[in-house]
Amino acid sequence: MTKDVTPRPGATARRTLSKLTALVTACVLASASLPVHAQRAKGPPVLRDTETEQLLRDYTRPILRAAGLEKRNIQMVILNDKSFNAFVADGRRIFVNYGAIMQSTTPNQLIGVLAHETGHLAGGHLSKFREQLARTQTQLIIAMLLGAGALAAGAAGGGGSNGAASNIGAAAISAPQEIARRSLLSYQRQQEENADRAGVKFLNATGQSAKGMYETFKRFTDESLFAARGADPYVQSHPMPADRVAALAELAKTSPYWDKKDDPALQMRHDMVRAKISAFMERQDTVYRRYPMSDTSLPGRYAHAISTYLHGDLRSALAQIDDLIKAQPQNPYFHEVRGQALLEGGHPADAVAPLRRAVQLSHNSPLIEMLLGQALVASNNKAHTEEAIAILRAALAREPEAPLGYMQLAMAYGRKGDYAQADLASAQAASLRGDNKTARELASRAKTRFAIGTPGWVKADDIVSAKVPDKKD
Repeated sequence: MTKDVTPRPGATARRTLSKLTALVTACVLASASLPVHAQRAKGPPVLRDTETEQLLRDYTRPILRAAGLEKRNIQMVILNDKSFNAFVADGRRIFVNYGAIMQSTTPNQLIGVLAHETGHLAGGHLSKFREQLARTQTQLIIAMLLGAGALAAGAAGGGGSNGAASNIGAAAISAPQEIARRSLLSYQRQQEENADRAGVKFLNATGQSAKGMYETFKRFTDESLFAARGADPYVQSHPMPADRVAALAELAKTSPYWDKKDDPALQMRHDMVRAKISAFMERQDTVYRRYPMSDTSLPGRYAHAISTYLHGDLRSALAQIDDLIKAQPQNPYFHEVRGQALLEGGHPADAVAPLRRAVQLSHNSPLIEMLLGQALVASNNKAHTEEAIAILRAALAREPEAPLGYMQLAMAYGRKGDYAQADLASAQAASLRGDNKTARELASRAKTRFAIGTPGWVKADDIVSAKVPDKKD
């Protein structure tokens, strides 16, 4: 039998339909701007700091309680991005760029943004948006199929009236794309407006002012006013800036808490975190423009001390940190930064004492415990090995997604000569970093060292068997 390879009338149209289906679906997904894209591994890395995370938790706790979400264990995640942004990407985390903290001069401004994001969580906006997206895609595919049918008729006829049908079919395919895009954007704008209203409601319920929320969005409006001039309001994912601020002002200014100020102690904590972020994340000349040497405030001195140790003058940095400790002996983060400066300055044994004190004062913060574990391991004192393992395991039980903790645990087990546990901890660290190839290799080796069926063998087998896309394969 000879296979007929001559295309039948309409075969080209069917291939076109297949390509268009993929293309249009991709267009819908792209125009939706799903926040989940920000979670991809290629995005900015996460920043971890106990002091900053604790401040954000204290900001959100009363708001989450007012929203009925206090039992959901919502996590605060800080991203290494200097732009002002905060968003939710799932039902259990609020992502905040460090730039949002730096650019919020008062706690209330940042709290207002967090209240808005809590509004998205409380409203279930992500799941509802995905449902809306699915409905839109179904409608789009149906419309596209009808348009493709007209294309096929035009291709089969080769011209004339059928050619006109082909043109109609092309228009029928392209028009639904724009309609779908506008429909999704309209839905997003409504969600943003609902989140604004919910945010103000939560602030009122907790006796806090919505002025900071208003000030933040007003600043965005002023900055984007020129860019928004002449823009089509129907192709925006957020309400038009001026309209949004006007609606927010009308809502927020009726609150009895409009003129309520932030507690001075909270303002100081906010200023201290901003100084810390500046010192760690900005150039030294930028730090000293923000906090000149003439600035003898506690935040200014905090920024100076951290910047000094980061740029190599350990002796001067330790003297400055000691002055901070004299001013606030019970501040765990001053002891933490002293230990970190010594550890990174090549004096791990000297770092142990201040880090022990930081752990005690912070009520066993797992991140600080990991830093203490790192100092104990780096001290090369075999007497510290068992203590390091105990501390790191306790920390990882509460912070199971910290690669640093597993890396230090692997080193401690290696010092002890327990190579099965060392391989397993190394595999867990690699898995958390997204290096699945290395994780599987290390876990496979760990399986050969553990007795079959033991807890270590089972954990290693889970890593080997995990069906996770590999970035490095």
